[in-house]
Amino acid sequence: MAPAERFGYAVARLRAMSGRLLEDALIQRILDSEDLDSALKVLGETAYSSWLVELKGSTDFDRAIEAELLYTYNEVQKFVPEPKLVHLCRIPYDFHNVKVLLKSVILVREGGERRFDLLTPLGVIPTDDLIMAIESEDYRLLPFGLHRLVPQCLAHWEQTRDLLQVENMLDDGLFGVLSKLAAEIGYDTAVQWVKGRIDAENIRNLLRMKRMEMEQGNVGAFLHDGGMISKEKLLAVLSEPVESWSRILSFADVSEAFSRIHDLTDMGSLLVEMEKILDEYILAIIETAKYKPFAPENVIAFLWTKELEAKNLRIALVSVANNTDRNLARGLLRHGR
Repeated sequence: MAPAERFGYAVARLRAMSGRLLEDALIQRILDSEDLDSALKVLGETAYSSWLVELKGSTDFDRAIEAELLYTYNEVQKFVPEPKLVHLCRIPYDFHNVKVLLKSVILVREGGERRFDLLTPLGVIPTDDLIMAIESEDYRLLPFGLHRLVPQCLAHWEQTRDLLQVENMLDDGLFGVLSKLAAEIGYDTAVQWVKGRIDAENIRNLLRMKRMEMEQGNVGAFLHDGGMISKEKLLAVLSEPVESWSRILSFADVSEAFSRIHDLTDMGSLLVEMEKILDEYILAIIETAKYKPFAPENVIAFLWTKELEAKNLRIALVSVANNTDRNLARGLLRHGR
């Protein structure tokens, strides 16, 4: 664990880099654009301009968003005294890439074709190394426990053909790695942030399972250990109406998320709105660090804010590209508190 005093320079650099963050007003201008080309012209007034010139077409805007996020991760990692703080934000992309590659392996075994187009360079592990390891079935050098987890997932698929459970096994592995890494780093707020991410994912899964009317005995397998709310307490709310979840979970900060939902009876809109609110809840856990000039957690706060910016841009640009209800898109935008 790097001493907090060593983060003075890093925090100053992060505050200088905050000039690359998009203001809410600019996202609104993008949403008000007449068409996608006009929206990209607005985005071209920002730090994204250098990535937009490399696009093959206007509908390829996701590559520009990914390029800006990758640039941010690489720059921050250069000057942060504790690189593991950056890894907390990047490792989920490694597990995403593993999911993509395992699905590709399964597709090939079922007579389909390989799909590498959904891989992202945002993870810690180079994508070429991941491809080589999984294609050659040589997992020995894979980090983050993946050398054991990948063959376990493939064996489970061969036995059950249950892809949903395979993905859940990887999610379980991811949260285990993040919890261990946060404990190793030793900053309390970072540990709480990881716990908050686990709680948020568990609540998402609970709502999905409730919508699917899954039997309570099967739901526990889709909940992850390590959060601030135990799996037992989460399972206890499953049989209750969603309207009462806030009261039952009132001992936990995440319960406030339910008080911000406008309609708790429509499970479809509830799931979409809850995605936004839980993202903001995760930000709120770490955001207080910005008032502390030497707080290492400023690293996570900045990177998670950049992640939410990427989500907001995708929401706005997809809405403009498909000419969908702009007011609906505005309601999905993430905001800090």
